[in-house]
Amino acid sequence: MEKQESLEERLLSAWLRLSVQISNERVVSDMPFKEALVCNILSKAQGGKLTATDLCERTKTLKSQMNRVLGSMEEKGLIFRERSTSDKRQVYIRLNEEKSGLYKGEHSKNLHLVRMIIDRFGKEKAEALLEELAHISDVIEEVLE
Repeated sequence: MEKQESLEERLLSAWLRLSVQISNERVVSDMPFKEALVCNILSKAQGGKLTATDLCERTKTLKSQMNRVLGSMEEKGLIFRERSTSDKRQVYIRLNEEKSGLYKGEHSKNLHLVRMIIDRFGKEKAEALLEELAHISDVIEEVLE
């Protein structure tokens, strides 16, 4: 007789499986996952620009890792760094709209994938899942604080 896994083990396994699926190169194939994540955050940012510290907080990434990601993105021409005119210590990161085609293609491909999931899942279940995922994210933030 096979031993039944605990709820904790099953939930952790499902979480890890989902994480692997989301960061899998088939989901984001033409650019590194972290770069696509930064592009997504910058594209939705009020004013279109954020600091590296803002990006670290939103991605839960160490500053040294974020600097590598931003350096790579700057070399590719995906982002610009701009020094603040009011506070010379502040450097803002913004997308280079002329080079954002690579990200927009990835984003479009991912939206298509999400539409296929919604079609199979059903709109009502997808809405309920969205609420549950938001709640899970909130609980995780609380627990980790």
